[in-house]
Amino acid sequence: MSYMRLVSTLARVNPGVARNSAVLPGRFRSTVSSPKTQEEKDLDECTVETVPVELISHTRRPLTQLNKVEVDFNNTKEAYRSKDNKELLRSLLVFKLCTVDVLVDKNKELMDLCKKLLGQRMFEKLMKMTFYGQFVAGEDHNAIKPLIRKNQAFGVGAVLDYSVEEDLTQEEAEKKEMDSCVSEAEKESPDAGHRERKYKAHRQFGDRRGGVISARTYFYADEAKCDNQMETFINCIKASGGASSDGFSAIKMTALGRPQFLLQFSEVLVKWRQFFNFLSAQQGKSDMTVLEQKLELDQLKESLSELGFAAKDDIDNWFTGEKLGLSGTIDLLDWNNLINDTTKISNLLMVPNLQTGQLEPLLRMFTSEEERQMKRMLQRMDVLAKHAKENGVRLMVDAEQTYFQPAISRLTLEMQRKFNTEKPLVFNTYQCYLKEAYDNVTVDMELSRREGWHFGAKLVRGAYMYQERARAKEIGYEDPINPDYEATNKMYHKCLEYILEDIEHRGRANIMVASHNEDSVKFTLEKMNELGLSPTENEVYFGQLLGMCDQISFPLGQAGFPVYKYVPYGPVNEVIPYLSRRAQENRGFMKGSQRERALLWAELKRRMLAGEFFYKPVY
Repeated sequence: MSYMRLVSTLARVNPGVARNSAVLPGRFRSTVSSPKTQEEKDLDECTVETVPVELISHTRRPLTQLNKVEVDFNNTKEAYRSKDNKELLRSLLVFKLCTVDVLVDKNKELMDLCKKLLGQRMFEKLMKMTFYGQFVAGEDHNAIKPLIRKNQAFGVGAVLDYSVEEDLTQEEAEKKEMDSCVSEAEKESPDAGHRERKYKAHRQFGDRRGGVISARTYFYADEAKCDNQMETFINCIKASGGASSDGFSAIKMTALGRPQFLLQFSEVLVKWRQFFNFLSAQQGKSDMTVLEQKLELDQLKESLSELGFAAKDDIDNWFTGEKLGLSGTIDLLDWNNLINDTTKISNLLMVPNLQTGQLEPLLRMFTSEEERQMKRMLQRMDVLAKHAKENGVRLMVDAEQTYFQPAISRLTLEMQRKFNTEKPLVFNTYQCYLKEAYDNVTVDMELSRREGWHFGAKLVRGAYMYQERARAKEIGYEDPINPDYEATNKMYHKCLEYILEDIEHRGRANIMVASHNEDSVKFTLEKMNELGLSPTENEVYFGQLLGMCDQISFPLGQAGFPVYKYVPYGPVNEVIPYLSRRAQENRGFMKGSQRERALLWAELKRRMLAGEFFYKPVY
């Protein structure tokens, strides 16, 4: 049932509903996804023992004899082989400083004071000896090469991330956000239209940096700045391609265009999903899982007719023309065919009104410049995916706030449909602290099965918990976050297990297990052994941040698992906002777990007792 066919039909039945509709090749399909890090808890030691087992694949893998790969997260000698003694001491110092509340709370002010007292040159030297040296690889593409080569020698790859951010005041950030998220139509008539409060900009939450851990934040200035940020991403992609044959590069959608479009498109996707849920409830299927909800076609046609959307003959033509409902039922993926990629993108932003029985525009009008801005965002995404393909680099699209995420996930799926035909090139990110994370994973993977492209997913816990909860409470909508840490753990493992089982059955999916949680890493290794998934097949990847959890990353890499460090880089002064958040994140992480510091001390003591006073890694 084509969305634009539906619009044009309604235009005949209800004049004025649609204007200037035209269809481009291709079709938008997807689900509503929503958005990383809840405070890590102290974790038990974990060792995967070596036990020969027979693993039988029920589909694509022949009967083979595999040895479970032993990964010992307590072996400090192997975990820190890549670090000299100065690096171990730096890690201990930085992690200890991250537990001192007054230093963390005032870190920005203290860094500014140090700069004034020491001067720029000495300040940069101090930073490179401490926080910058711990969490940032270098100032530019050339400066980061030695670290990348060293990590690769010890089995750890890189996800490059240019971590420069604008150093804005809260007032400046709020102004930029309101200017870029409010359309001209809304400025003229703030209360007009059918907007939901969740998908409108609110000044008190305009500074999206508040309550965010380990995620960069972009604020829209103009189209030229978006072009510059696209060029930065392209440079990252090229540098990653030049550094290794199997690299990753990360991008953020909010860096590529005006966020107004992401807000509005997200609201449209949510309202169409709500309409499907409404029709499903009418047929008594609301208690079923999302993929089990199959609407009986005859009842659906009757409901649409009774709601006044069109005459029954027109409704018959919608389904016949799109060859939908041939089985007699319509599920959510069929339903998503209602929304198409259109030449005039503002026509995409149409929502069903149950009171009038019409499709109505989300906003009364768009300016020609707003229309161009929407199209440019899509074009920039396409350019980045093409560069990734040309350079043999996989592209990870970072997750963002829940009021942006439905659109981000939808547009990412469009890139996957186009570029993941031969292998997983584009990876979507799923935040498992969300209540609907499992639904999003299962529906998106089912779409990849039906259409035959490769599914790529990065699984994280989530970066926006505190901000999301405060916003939901203040504005008045349901908290999208799981009730507690244990619920998030269960969600993470549930999503992970589902994807691993699909890899075993079809072999057309890849997953990045992006976690600092040893328990989740151990769970992944156990499931891989159960399913007969070998690390050498490069279908399951692991990821941690540079400067954190080396006791996880390096043992995995040396055991043959594909593991990557998220490698930030950029000039010292321009990555200060990033470093400030590293301090904030490590405060919770290091207070919650003494394990990493204990392992670092254990390795230093071992080296001293062994007489390795001037240990240097050999590679």
